[in-house]
Amino acid sequence: MTQNIVNMIDHTLLKADATKEEIILLAEEAKKYSFASVCVNPTWVSTAAKILADKPEVKVCTVIGFPLGASTPETKAFETLNAIENGADEIDMVINIAALKDKQDVLVEKDIRAVVEAAKGKALVKVIIETCLLTNEEKIRACEISVKAGADFVKTSTGFSTGGATVEDIRLMRETVGPEIGVKASGGVRSREDALAMVEAGATRIGASSGVSIAKGELSYSNY
Repeated sequence: MTQNIVNMIDHTLLKADATKEEIILLAEEAKKYSFASVCVNPTWVSTAAKILADKPEVKVCTVIGFPLGASTPETKAFETLNAIENGADEIDMVINIAALKDKQDVLVEKDIRAVVEAAKGKALVKVIIETCLLTNEEKIRACEISVKAGADFVKTSTGFSTGGATVEDIRLMRETVGPEIGVKASGGVRSREDALAMVEAGATRIGASSGVSIAKGELSYSNY
């Protein structure tokens, strides 16, 4: 089970002040532990891709419209195309949260679909719905729209808002999307016990800056 958990981790470093040296270390750790991916800001995609070129099973993941989700669908599509050009295999996009809360479901779908179509055949798309800002009804609607728009995963959190993943949210998201769509728990997963609880609730991917601690069975105090 431990090895399975390790292979489900997106080893993450999204801090604004992350240095090239830290990104290189992140990628080397991902190679060592065979994490699912590294998740880095778009500016570091090409750096991570070069380091991981000899270990293709470890993917390069990046974030789009991050962390607020408030850029336009056209901007997110361009970001996606540029990231893929630079070597990204997986795209974690933030939805237009305000549009969801305003019940502008057509705009929310357009927003997600713009990224899905830009990534089609080239990269997986995970949709960050930022659960800490949503009611349960909004979480359900966000998941349903994500599936309708063709997303591969729904994801709880950016790790940069008011809260992260909870077991309850993962369970709700899994119940909503069914068995075929991935569910990613991110934000506040700091230990192996946390990760196992998320998987038990239905998560198929774990986003964490604490990947090494989780792999070693230690506790980390990182927020992401």
